[in-house]
Formats: sequence, C-alpha cells, structure tokens
Amino acid sequence: MPFLRTLGSKLTIAVGLIALVTISAFAVFNSRSDERALLAEVERHANQLSEAVKSSTEFDMLLNQRERIHETVRRIGQDPSIQRIRIMNKAGEVIYSSDSAEIGKSLDKNAEACTLCHKAGQPLEKVDIAERTRVYRAHPDSGRTLGIINPIYNTRTCSSAACHAHPRSQTVLGVLDVTLPLAEIDKSIRRGQTEVILLAVGAFVTLILIIGLLVRRWVALPVRHLVEATRHVAGGDLNYVIAEERSDELGMLARSFNNMTQRLSEARLQLVQSDKLASLGRLAAGVAHEINNPLTGVLTYSSFLQKRTKDQPEVQEDLKVIVRETIRCREIVKSLLDFARQSVPKKGQAAINEIIARAASVVENQLTLNQVKLAQQLGADVPLVTVDANQMQQVFINLFVNASDAIGPDTGGGTITVTTSRLKLSPIGITQIKKAQCPKRHSLINAEVRIDNKPSIRVRARTEGSEGFIYRDPMYGLARHQFGIAPEPGMHVEVMCPECSAALNVHGSPCPDCGAATFQFEVPGKGFVEGCTNRACTWQRWTELEKGGDKDFVEIRVRDSGSGIPRDELPRIFEPFYSTKGQKGNGLGLAVIWGIIDNHNGSITVESEVGEGTTFTIRIPVEP
Repeated sequence: MPFLRTLGSKLTIAVGLIALVTISAFAVFNSRSDERALLAEVERHANQLSEAVKSSTEFDMLLNQRERIHETVRRIGQDPSIQRIRIMNKAGEVIYSSDSAEIGKSLDKNAEACTLCHKAGQPLEKVDIAERTRVYRAHPDSGRTLGIINPIYNTRTCSSAACHAHPRSQTVLGVLDVTLPLAEIDKSIRRGQTEVILLAVGAFVTLILIIGLLVRRWVALPVRHLVEATRHVAGGDLNYVIAEERSDELGMLARSFNNMTQRLSEARLQLVQSDKLASLGRLAAGVAHEINNPLTGVLTYSSFLQKRTKDQPEVQEDLKVIVRETIRCREIVKSLLDFARQSVPKKGQAAINEIIARAASVVENQLTLNQVKLAQQLGADVPLVTVDANQMQQVFINLFVNASDAIGPDTGGGTITVTTSRLKLSPIGITQIKKAQCPKRHSLINAEVRIDNKPSIRVRARTEGSEGFIYRDPMYGLARHQFGIAPEPGMHVEVMCPECSAALNVHGSPCPDCGAATFQFEVPGKGFVEGCTNRACTWQRWTELEKGGDKDFVEIRVRDSGSGIPRDELPRIFEPFYSTKGQKGNGLGLAVIWGIIDNHNGSITVESEVGEGTTFTIRIPVEP
C-alpha cells in the first residue's frame, strides 16, 4: 500500500508497536499484581476466619462439649462466603465439619490438604501461612477454591483439662481446615482484566492518534514540502522557497535547501552568462574579421578623399565625420573583442588627470547636447600610476556616458563631478587574493562559489565524523567566509587541499584570539596567508602584506545628479548583460569597467540613492 511506504506512516507504526508492547506488558503486570493482591487479601481473611473458629471452639473443646462445637462449626459454615469448615484429628479423621456427611471420614495424608504438613512423613509443628494455603479446583470444570489449614496445638490449658486424652508430649492435636470459594474473586479479577485491556486499548488508540498527528505535523508535512520542493527544482524551478518557520533539524534542512537552490540559481545564471560570453567571443571574432576589413577600406578611401578635396570645405567636414565615425566603429569592435577575450592591459606610467581630460574631450559634444555640465576637480598632487592609458580612458568615457544617460535629456540638464586625490590606505580589507595554492601547487581559487562577485578560496575541512568545504573571503581582512562544516568549539579541525589532500594546518600555532587550530595557504610570490578554523573568529594574518604598511592610492570619484539606482539593483550592476537602462543598454559597459579596474589591481565601488544621484569610486594603487 502506498500509505505504508511513507516516512510518517513507518514512524507511526514503529512507535505504535513499541507502545503496544509496552502497554501490553504493563497491562499483564498490573493484572497479575491485582490478582496477587486479591488472593493475598482472601488468604488473610481466611486465616483470620480460621483463628476466629479456633477461638470460638477452644472453650467448648476444653469442656469436651461436642454438640456445641459442632453447632458452632455448622453455624459459621453456613455463611455464603464460606464453602466448608472442618476439624480433623492427628490421624486425619474428620471430627467436626460444616458438612455433616463428612464427619467420621478419614483423609489420606497424601491428599492436597494434608501434604503441606506431612511432607516429611510426620506432622510439622510450624508451617508458614503461605505454605498452609492452597488454591485448587475440585473438578476441571469447577471454579477455583482457596483452602487454609490451621494447626491446633496442645496448649498448657488443654493438657491440664480433666477430659484430656492426649499426652503432654504431643504438640499438634489436629488441624482446622477452612475453604473459601473464589468465584467472586475470579469475577473481580476478570472484570479488572477487562478494564485493564479496555484501558490499554484506549491508551494505545489515543497514543497512536496523538503520535500520528505529531508525526504528520513535525515530520510528514515538512518532508512532503521538501519532496515537493525537490520536484520543483528537478523541473527547473530554482525560485521555489520552503518556509523557514522551524528551528529544529528540519528547519535547518529547509534553510540549507533554500541556500542550495539559491546557489544553484546563481550557478545557472553564471553558466548562462558564461555561455553568453562564449557566444559573444565567437561573435566578436566574426565581427572583427567581417567588419574590420570593410572599415579599413572606408577609412582609407575617406582619408584619400580628404586629401583630394582640400579646397572643398563642405565636403571636408562630411569626410571628417565619416573618418571619425569609422574610427569609432573600429574602436567599438575592438572593445567588444577585448571584453570577450579579456585582453591583458599594456601598462605604463601615466597621469590620471590627463587621461580624464582626454576622456572629457571625447564626450564633450554629447554632454553638451544633453545639457550636462562636467566639473573637473583634479588634485594637483596626484602621482603617476602604472596603467593602460587607453583602457583607463575607456573606463572614464563609459562612466561619463552612463552618468549623462542617468541625468537624461528631459530633466533640464545636470552636473557630473569628477575628483581625483591621493591617499594612503591600509591593505587590510582592500586587497584581493587572486592566487592561492597548496604546498603541491594546486590552485585553491574557486570561481563557482563567489563572495561579493569575487572567486572564493576553497579548502576542505574534516572533524570527528563530518567533512565539508570552507570558502574563504578573497578580500584579505574581511570575514565573509562560508562554512560547509560547523565544528564544535574546541574540536580539532584538519584543513587540506581539495585536490590532493595536502595538509594545510599550522601545527603548534593556535589562533591568538580564540585558541582554535589555524591553517595557511601560499600566495605565490607574496608569502602565506593564515586563517582560523573557528567560524566565529575573524583572525587572519598575511605577514608579507602587512609588513609593507599603508599603500599609496589614487582615488577617482565620479558623481552625477541623475535619477540614481535602486538599492536592490546595486549588487548586480557590474554583471555582464545586466542593464538598468532597459532596452537602451546592452549591460556591457560596467562589466568592462569592472574587468579593467580588476586587471589593474584596483577597486571600484558605487553609492546611490534614488532621486539623489550616483557616485562611483575608483582606487588605483600607485605601485603596480
């Protein structure tokens, strides 16, 4: 049955069976305990009754008044709760009995009522009450009966009586045998057993219902949601989210599942973007081959015509436009090709202020048409930097054009302010680790898991019974690490290379902040970076970098008075093919800028508020 194959059903049945066995054992124990208690009470009552009969007949026995003794036994034996009372002498002859037909008969000493006291062949003087009691059935189909025998001892009073016929040396004169029917007791026991069974069945059914409801709520439904989520993910819906309302293990599983789908979605997006980039590379190669040659022809003939029409000013102006736009087309194709191929910059000493001035002259006409004013506040003490001047000029042209587009032609104009300055900054928090390797020279850089859109540093970690990956923040000094393993405080963690399992632990050098184990990896040519295995600790050390002290940077700020960028779009504006301009943009401008700045070991950040404008901040190290 499909129902029995579900996890909730299996848990309910398993717990139900355990509960059934436990309740059944308790019911059996309780029933037997009640039966023993009832029999013990009847036994005590029978013993008290036998003692009462002995006391009632003792005086008559001393006087040898047989009729009175017989009447006393008969009268007491008529009680409905008493089956029979009889007194036997030492020879086993019934002297008195509530059943007159038994008087004078002799009993076999091997009979059930006699063997208790004649086990050794002679009558015992002292017998415990437990051994003097017997429960038996007179016939297989009759009810149970409880019998108790009470020895009649030869007391001092009895031996001194005038009628005494026994020597003083005789200890036991006879026995008093009392039998009680157990029909009512058995009925009470059966009634108690029935009640216990009903109670057990009721408790079992109630427990099963409660367990079933709890299992359904705490296990079955969350698991069903997880199964439904996996089906959505398997169908390609990576935006499916499970509600994270619980704080237990299933809640952690739901959060892990949501994180997994989010990362899968990001990975799929990266794959799509990679495919786009690959397609763009092929397209750029084809465009360069197919268009560059015709453009070269156009440019050659246009230049030739310029020389032949020196005396025709109107034609000269038109030819200048053709030459300029042809060169612009060639630059566009070149930029597209450079972006697709990630060309290496041709660096040299250059002045940032001069590059900005050249970029401003290129876009001057376009800014004027849009009624945008470009204010240049260039610092006089800005040092030379080692950069590719053409690529940096492209960066500023793109930023100026984007700022102009953000201001728009219908706003009555606006202002773009570009400032440059020199500053000293600590390398901590602004230096990206672009290369990391294990002792066997395997790269630890992982492009699949990115932190702040930068490839992370992946190592494998192992503790007692668990293993996973740690993704380190590539920005030295920041601690936005991602842990795929959560070791307990004080637990030893082994860190190794994901490729060759080479050990990365630094033995004998615990973390100075928390005392946890530390590990290190090499940045080729720049020493070792050390980190802590405790996810709650932010300690890290890069001796080669820190001993150099603060570094000189040139900072360029480009601020516009445009419409601004929504806060939720800021993290994605540097992604390829992501544009805030709608159909007006192709999403490559800021991606090209990011790539160029990154290739110059610089950084670019953005601050923006809707309706208040946007500020891009670029920092380029003075030393390459």
